Amino acid sequence: MRAVVLVGGFGTRLRPLTLTTPKPMLPVGHEPMIARLVGRLARGGVTEVVLALGFRPEPFMEAFPDGRCGDVGLTYAVEPEPLDTAGAIRFAAETAGIDDTFVVANGDVMTDLDVATLVDAHHRFGARATLHLIGVDDPSAFGVVDLADNGQVRAFVEKPAPGTEPSNLINAGTYVFEPDVLDLIPPGERVSVERDTFPLLVAAGGVYGLATDDYWIDAGRPDLYRAANLDLLDGLRRNEHADPVAASAAVAADATIRNSIVGDHVVVAPGATVVDSVLLPHASVGGSAVVERSLVMGRIGVGSHVSDSMIGAAGAVADGEVVRDTSIPPTP
Repeated sequence: MRAVVLVGGFGTRLRPLTLTTPKPMLPVGHEPMIARLVGRLARGGVTEVVLALGFRPEPFMEAFPDGRCGDVGLTYAVEPEPLDTAGAIRFAAETAGIDDTFVVANGDVMTDLDVATLVDAHHRFGARATLHLIGVDDPSAFGVVDLADNGQVRAFVEKPAPGTEPSNLINAGTYVFEPDVLDLIPPGERVSVERDTFPLLVAAGGVYGLATDDYWIDAGRPDLYRAANLDLLDGLRRNEHADPVAASAAVAADATIRNSIVGDHVVVAPGATVVDSVLLPHASVGGSAVVERSLVMGRIGVGSHVSDSMIGAAGAVADGEVVRDTSIPPTP
């Protein structure tokens, strides 16, 4: 079984972290997000992944120079220009010569979905496309799926008014496609699978959905990327976990680390306090500094206080400075 993984986006919502690191290469519990995703696909029977690349493909190739991630073979499909989601899927599938049933996954989705279960449902439905669906508390903030009792998708309803939703189910970003779906995508054009391809398939009666109650999170937003890391500490994940502090980190004996991830080669000085935060590789926290509910790549000065913020690799908080609800360096 082969899979196309969409990793070509700009990661705008996670700037300034993504100014230096593509979003799927950001760590989740000391491993790149993409490595955790590929590992989950492998557990579901995927043996080859095609990375649909666009923005900054080099870090992916450098991270996996032998074309493998664990036991999974990797193919790199680098778009000559941005093709949106459907265009990227067709380009990647054609680059790899995919001509059989295949999986598609968004590169920033962290979930415990068993892909083999989704593939089995796809074959049982006799579908051209099968979507993983997840229930949410506030479906009015999403595109909601109207699902028939037999699993067929009747319609997508974009951000329905509260109380008018046909269900609480949303597209969770993992699909199974038959190769003839590619024929619906014009080659070399910017085409959205959500806005363009799925409506065509729904009109033809070829789309089905499988709803599960698995762990699921869109790690492309700062609060949810932080949660995706911290959720590895408290047993929420079925097959995934992480140690709070990486073996290569240097954390002072009297520093306080609470419900946080401290990444590789991070330095936390004496008296510092880190709570509900993620310190990414090579970050540093000065003596007696406090970091709360933040994502840090750069330098936090002595005695400073950082809360609800993102500090990029080039970012620095001066000694004694108080920073709240901001990004350093600032981003548009």
